[in-house]
Amino acid sequence: MEKIVTPRLDLPLFHLPNSRKPTSISSPILRLSSLNRYGLHKQRSRLASSSRPGPQTKIDTDSESHGVIMDNTVGRRLLGLAAAAAVAVSSSISCDAPALAESLTIAFPISRAREVTTVQRTLVEAWGLIRETFVDPTFNHQDWDSRLQQTMVEMFPLRSADAAYGKIKAMLSTLGDPFTRIISPKEYQSFRIGSDGNLQGVGLFINSEPRTGHLVVMSCIEGSPADRAGIHEGEELVEINGEKLDGIDSEAAAQKLRGRVGTFVTVKLKSVNGSGTGSYIREVKLPRDYIKLSPITSTIIPHTTPDGRLAKTGYVKLTAFSQTAASDMENAVHEMENQNVQSYILDLRNNPGGLVKAGLDVAQLWLDGDETLVYTIDREGVASPINMIDGHAVTHDPLVVLVNEGSASASEILAGALHDNGRAILVGRRTFGKGKIQSVTELDDGSALFVTVAKYLSPSLHEIDQVGISPDVQCTTDMIDSLTGEILKKMNSSAPLLEADSCVMVAEHELETRRSNGTAS
Repeated sequence: MEKIVTPRLDLPLFHLPNSRKPTSISSPILRLSSLNRYGLHKQRSRLASSSRPGPQTKIDTDSESHGVIMDNTVGRRLLGLAAAAAVAVSSSISCDAPALAESLTIAFPISRAREVTTVQRTLVEAWGLIRETFVDPTFNHQDWDSRLQQTMVEMFPLRSADAAYGKIKAMLSTLGDPFTRIISPKEYQSFRIGSDGNLQGVGLFINSEPRTGHLVVMSCIEGSPADRAGIHEGEELVEINGEKLDGIDSEAAAQKLRGRVGTFVTVKLKSVNGSGTGSYIREVKLPRDYIKLSPITSTIIPHTTPDGRLAKTGYVKLTAFSQTAASDMENAVHEMENQNVQSYILDLRNNPGGLVKAGLDVAQLWLDGDETLVYTIDREGVASPINMIDGHAVTHDPLVVLVNEGSASASEILAGALHDNGRAILVGRRTFGKGKIQSVTELDDGSALFVTVAKYLSPSLHEIDQVGISPDVQCTTDMIDSLTGEILKKMNSSAPLLEADSCVMVAEHELETRRSNGTAS
């Protein structure tokens, strides 16, 4: 799955096909019982950015227990807030190490608003997951127990679920990690739309810039309403239907962009002048349409070598790591192998990531043996490799991977795996630098919590987060590189279009150099 930056989009990058909603609570008694710190209930959660199992909390009901997981002193303070009946909850945290085992309780006052009471339970559930699994054990240098106390105090007088969710979001924001967040049940349902490769929206990939929080366009799906309107990479999304997006995360913005086919959404974008000396705001009215997620497009670039031979280079563009990415790519490569392709260009530019398991599966199409694909670093600082098991590459032909500042998350894992294992040369520009792993958990009320539980390093133990991956060969792009199969099929020859892309030209030069030197990837 996947979180990204974990890019969030008008298109879903994560899919939890085996996710199930926990047992509903029939009484105001909730038990949170933690599993092994590194164990996982696969039915409810998957790592959004790693194939390695991550932490997970199981939720069940108990009609005889009382209290909520927390420090006793905090409990006494909160108990004094109201003489009303308290929501009674019981919890325990148990970890692998006996020294980490603990049992803490607290009672807190039940809200008079039923919908807020539900969110109170969600607050405790989210707080407990953060307490167990968040990558920073200092919680951004704060007392996480006291943070729950403060949030519960602020939530108690509220009368609406939206306002109560706002308090949970404010609590999570104190962690200083834009990737750890909660989305409402409605947003979560929209998040899961498109698991079959289709959704209704405008076809925008958007991303939250971690330093500023601004929502930035990563790319558009070819032929989508956003693409037809001329929206392009790097533009800042500042307003949707008259609503300013200050403080709005990327998934909430994506939810606003989605909608029924035939309806319209108006967006305002901040663009940079052609001279690069200033910026301007433009407004675009976009019709919503069916968006077909086709992560793979491919073509063959024929060219003549210096010695007069006809050579063929297979060009594969991967736009997102969906469930079908690996199988679609395998089919595309097999087809080109049958047409005697001698080398390949894998284009990951402006690919914001998605299901990292898909990224690892794609890597295994190009690698043999028991190679290390990525390292994960947990909250204790322990590095663990994710290795292939008796891998068999589909092809051993020379490979160049194209990357740029829009290549993030799973794209960086794939690029790092192919590069550090000596399988590919990287051409382009430095990648985005999103090296964090999120778990995605559906909570009891149908909302979902994204938690950064670890970070990852390349197989050579190179830092990726906020650093990115530097290519072996730099290039500048002279044209938009969002070519798709539909466009290529309409042209008599795809070669002139691709040859006009300077990065493709550089990639072909590198491949020709390898062929001349007799060097295999």
